[in-house]
Amino acid sequence: MKKFRFSILSVCLLATVSLFQSCSDFDNDNQELLLPSAVVTVKPVNDGDQFIMQLDNKTVLQPTNLTKSPFGKKEVRALVNYSETVASATEGIINVNVNWIDSIRTKDPVPDLGEENDSRYGHDPIEIVNDWLTVAEDGYLTMRFRTLWGYGNVKHNVNILTNVNPENPYELELRHDANGDLGGEMGDALIAFNLKNLPLSEDNNVKIKLNWKSFSGDKSTEFDLYIPSGKPAGNLEGARYNGCVN
Repeated sequence: MKKFRFSILSVCLLATVSLFQSCSDFDNDNQELLLPSAVVTVKPVNDGDQFIMQLDNKTVLQPTNLTKSPFGKKEVRALVNYSETVASATEGIINVNVNWIDSIRTKDPVPDLGEENDSRYGHDPIEIVNDWLTVAEDGYLTMRFRTLWGYGNVKHNVNILTNVNPENPYELELRHDANGDLGGEMGDALIAFNLKNLPLSEDNNVKIKLNWKSFSGDKSTEFDLYIPSGKPAGNLEGARYNGCVN
């Protein structure tokens, strides 16, 4: 039987929930607070003195109970549980109370190395889970993936390769190196990739193609991705295995 191990959605987040209890009216019986409301991009502004959360390509979440980002000046993808507070008079901005927030491992892509790809990046099977946690938006590809996990706390390396097709800069390859951890049970984790350095189109909308080796053979899929240029959208003036993914 497959077991969904909520690295970020249970163990790590329970600690995060307790961290933010002082920021919210947390009720231990309210199960809704244990699950994420959204996947966002955490973006520090004003030299890190404040931050906003990009909800989608057009909507910004503005925290009302926090000022500085818990992740410092780093821009990362994250899971957040929030409650809407007072309405904002500015279109595209939603004022929210952050109940808890937990970062997703966020990486840049790596270059294709040809014949060295297997030795450098591995070629172990991996599955991409097709649900709301797998999303391409705001210049990022965030994925819930599934693979075998052993019991030795071995760190798995997951990377996206660019320049795999000279004729299509938007064709990418997902690589997984289990570092020999090929037994155990099926379990899930989250990872995000910053694709903002891909070439921009005229309207900033591109179609990316992702190839990978699954447990049933080679697969590919396509994502529509908006790559922002400039400041965040909105007028700002008015997972146990989270730690085992690299």
